Amino acid sequence: MNLYPFLCLLEEEQYIDIMVQSLTSLPPTGESFLLISRDVGNQIYNRFSIRKKQQAFHIEKIQSLYRDFCQLLAKNGKVSGLLPREMWEKLEHEKYGGPCLLNVETSWPNSLVVQLGTHLVDLMVQEIKIQNNLLSPRSDTKFIPVLYHMYSFRSTRQIGLIKPHPIFSQILLDASESSLTFESLVMPMLCPPVPWLSPRFGAYLLNPAKLMRSLDGAVQHQLLLEKCPPGQLHPVLDSLNQLGLCAWRINQPLLDIIVSIFNEKGNEKLDIPPPLSEAPKLPDQLQGETSSLEKMTYQRELTRCRKKTSEMHSLRMDALYKLSIANHLREKNFWFPHNMDFRGRTYPCPPYFNHLGSDVTRALLLFAEGKPLGPKGLEWLKTHLINLTGLKKRSSLKERREYADTIMKDILDSADQPLNGKRWWMEADEPWQALACCMEIAKASRSPDPTKYISHFPVHQDGSCNGLQHYAALGRDEIGARSVNLMPCKSPQDVYSGVAQQVEEFRQRDAKRGLKIAQVLDGFIGRKVVKQTVMTVVYGVTRYGGRLQIEKRLRELEAFPQTFSVLINEVVEWEYFID
Repeated sequence: MNLYPFLCLLEEEQYIDIMVQSLTSLPPTGESFLLISRDVGNQIYNRFSIRKKQQAFHIEKIQSLYRDFCQLLAKNGKVSGLLPREMWEKLEHEKYGGPCLLNVETSWPNSLVVQLGTHLVDLMVQEIKIQNNLLSPRSDTKFIPVLYHMYSFRSTRQIGLIKPHPIFSQILLDASESSLTFESLVMPMLCPPVPWLSPRFGAYLLNPAKLMRSLDGAVQHQLLLEKCPPGQLHPVLDSLNQLGLCAWRINQPLLDIIVSIFNEKGNEKLDIPPPLSEAPKLPDQLQGETSSLEKMTYQRELTRCRKKTSEMHSLRMDALYKLSIANHLREKNFWFPHNMDFRGRTYPCPPYFNHLGSDVTRALLLFAEGKPLGPKGLEWLKTHLINLTGLKKRSSLKERREYADTIMKDILDSADQPLNGKRWWMEADEPWQALACCMEIAKASRSPDPTKYISHFPVHQDGSCNGLQHYAALGRDEIGARSVNLMPCKSPQDVYSGVAQQVEEFRQRDAKRGLKIAQVLDGFIGRKVVKQTVMTVVYGVTRYGGRLQIEKRLRELEAFPQTFSVLINEVVEWEYFID
């Protein structure tokens, strides 16, 4: 009875749409019951929030204000001295005499969202049924549930899962649905975001959005934000607004190349996941009497194959989401509204496809507004390309540009024949961004005047292990500061290479003492192996977690003997890595 009022907020068809959408998006391996319930509850809240705005005539106000706001933005900064937030506030004052939309949103408690979702998921489990003989003819036809409960262990915790029946999963697979359905909240916006005016209003035109991300159910962040004097939040709101108003577009030639590889069984080396048809085959079932060792080996191999298949499905679906969204936005300009976490670190609101994503997604993005390269633009493109390769980490910027000039033939060959030429770009640390940069350098260098070439290409820049930079600054550590480029040096420093060099010295010492693991690791201790552990040690990674990271990096090396990984698993303490 407590939930009944919330089951009357929308039309029945809308509740059904939400349930059917969650049903068709379930993976064959199942999903957490709590996660599905929370997702269903949040979708109901989002639709109710939009309906509430319609009933209160807020949409007409938003529409009127937004139209005038976009006209001011289109004047390309000619509105002197006004930030986006100030433009909106000025329009509100002129039209309605003051703020009229700040208290539109009323959030629901997390417990209510989960209870509402739980009720509907239970309803799906009880009521949605399917014939048991749809795929194989049987004499006794009966209806069986499409969904069922099961339990599984995640680490040491037992969690409830909702899993679809194999018959239903097979029907979905055979149907080969050619379109994906997303909530508008997870998609980039096709118009500029509404400026953040308060912790409760900003980003999307109709959908509710949080200024600060938090764990589901945590409310203290929101309460503290709402108690802040309005002027105190203005610098933060204005920063988020500036990030959100940057327009983007898709790099179409690169998208076509990536999609062609995705459709041709992928390429794990290039971070394009292969389809499930390439998954390892399950071992043949044991016949007759078998020893306990054989049973254990069979069970271990079976678990490994199932785990690998599950991982491949997840990665393939993730890539499908990203490429589908990119293809949907192929001819359009779009925007990423931003919010932040409790530290003040900013993030795009759309989770699947944004400029903070993987190498593939970053390579697919261009600025919608181009700028002339100017006298040093082409040099910066060359420097950026060498940075993406992972080469010349300790070389000066001048040396990196000179190196780019010496390999210009390879750069142009990569741009002209990415899949049929020498394929130099595939050896880079970030291959897809490197290929996109090769294409941009080729266009700029072949233009009549490279300084006037209009470039839309984003050049990403990053700190040198930012966590260690903070540690060095807090501790006034000159040696650490020099290793992470906080102090002047003749050439850029690379802390990861420095750590790898120290580890290699320890390895050589232990190899001379006859330690087997040290002898086998000869030639495998490099920057890539130690980078993740060095980076995360300042964020609290444990010794055990660091060992797992290093093991994973070693397994990724093609030349590393995979049979030796058994020995690695037996090494609980790896003495080469110093505290």
